[in-house]
Amino acid sequence: MIRVLIADDHGAIRAGLRLILDSEDDIEVIGEAADGDIAVAQAKALRPEVVLMDVRMPGVDGIAATERIVADGLARVLILTTFDLDEYVLRTLRAGASGFVLKSVSGPALVDAVRRVAAGDGVLAPEVTMAVIDAFAAAPGERAAPRHAGLDELTDREREVLDCLGDGLSNAQIATRLFIGETTVKTHVSRVLTKLGVRSRVQAAIVAREIRDA
Repeated sequence: MIRVLIADDHGAIRAGLRLILDSEDDIEVIGEAADGDIAVAQAKALRPEVVLMDVRMPGVDGIAATERIVADGLARVLILTTFDLDEYVLRTLRAGASGFVLKSVSGPALVDAVRRVAAGDGVLAPEVTMAVIDAFAAAPGERAAPRHAGLDELTDREREVLDCLGDGLSNAQIATRLFIGETTVKTHVSRVLTKLGVRSRVQAAIVAREIRDA
């Protein structure tokens, strides 16, 4: 069962998201939060697999809440936004979010996104990933990590996985490209993130792009 916490300051949106997610046999909404501070406290108390996080909330916003939740290893964070790409989304991805979906997302797409994040995958389509990476590269101070940090520790296979992340591929797509199983891909991705000192596959993708552009 995938345990989900919904963080949004609009009760109607929380109710709608809960209705969609609770209709699935493998997903359970275990809590709600109206601001970032409550979201962090709920994540600590309830230990969900996924937090659906609104960016703009009163008090502690989604950016600060995401950074705290990810830094403490409490859950994976999936960002909810009304915009497909803006400075708030970029800052939240930099804080370690696993990806983002629009609030206008269809029910099936939202469910799929939650399942993918819970499984350790990202939810950005390749073309969206490229837009995010390019925006990071164009914004001073938004780099995921110092250039080339930790690269020498990567094995040849891990370098191949990193290259795939730079192309915005999902775990399934990486498995197909490299002719390995998805479980093996997840292991490699985890090791790549650890060795590079980054918090998400999007940040790893940024490192991959920096290497190509060097």
